[in-house]
Amino acid sequence: MVRLFAGASARQWLHNATVAEPNGMASDGSKPSPELLEEFSQFFRLLSEPARLQLLCELKQGPQDVAALIGATGFSQSHISRQLSQLQRAGLVCCERDGVRAIWRTDDDVVEDLCNLVQNHFMQRLEQQLKQLQAVP
Repeated sequence: MVRLFAGASARQWLHNATVAEPNGMASDGSKPSPELLEEFSQFFRLLSEPARLQLLCELKQGPQDVAALIGATGFSQSHISRQLSQLQRAGLVCCERDGVRAIWRTDDDVVEDLCNLVQNHFMQRLEQQLKQLQAVP
């Protein structure tokens, strides 16, 4: 698997993505390279796994050890470890040792930014759908 966001942080990518012009181009007029588009695709594939999203949502609430994540999600220790490892390689979570305990936390503000972006998008869509339904006689 290619290292996600080689040479650029997830925060830089998110910033560049959010300052795009209405035509989908970056504000400086450049288009992403095919290599960067492949990295974007890998990033979204990483986020397409519901278990990883659930773990990110749990860790967004604050740092937790694996035992707490098992209790919150019901996932097995090995499943959580595999998912956290992939999130760690992408730079979205990090692990700190507290004696024998491994404490996991989100490693980048991009997790919060992405959650807010997606939540706002869905809220806007739902509000539009509600308005359309209310307009039907």
